[in-house]
Amino acid sequence: MGAMRAVADRLAGLILLEPDVFRDERGFLLETHNRSRYAEFGIADDFVQDNHSRSTRGTIRGLHFTDEPGQAKLVRVSHGAVWDVVVDLRRTSGTFGEWESFELDDVDHRQLYVPIGFAHGFCVLSEAADVTYKMSTYYDRHRDRGLSWDDPQLGIEWPISDPLLSARDRANPRLAQLRASLPDW
Repeated sequence: MGAMRAVADRLAGLILLEPDVFRDERGFLLETHNRSRYAEFGIADDFVQDNHSRSTRGTIRGLHFTDEPGQAKLVRVSHGAVWDVVVDLRRTSGTFGEWESFELDDVDHRQLYVPIGFAHGFCVLSEAADVTYKMSTYYDRHRDRGLSWDDPQLGIEWPISDPLLSARDRANPRLAQLRASLPDW
């Protein structure tokens, strides 16, 4: 089918994928998963679970991550638009505690590969957004963890100040509280 490009990022391991989108009067067609193409970009994960979330404007989901063995994600927006954020939680990384953001939407159809060792979250920019995730490990509520979305140490510049949050995301700890307990991914 079409080509796909990987856009390098300053946080090692993070990959923004830009697929070719074939548009005509009927709509569009794009390839959303191709294991051999992803391998060309260094993505060798065996994705074992797909998740799909729908959220309304102003919602922040995250920042979430998984303890050992960790969990890589391939994230895309099938409907709407989100401001997607990742935070490097690899303690030995030169970019530990740094964040990066990308707009993902149903126009450009970019995908974000989030490797093990990163927290992930997003803010919904459209009236609603459907976000799909391919995950490299099965969900395990005992290994599911979170990081405070508004941690001043991180300084994430969210596009909203008063988001809709789950009770869990309101209670997530700050990076200083987590640092010692983070795994060595």
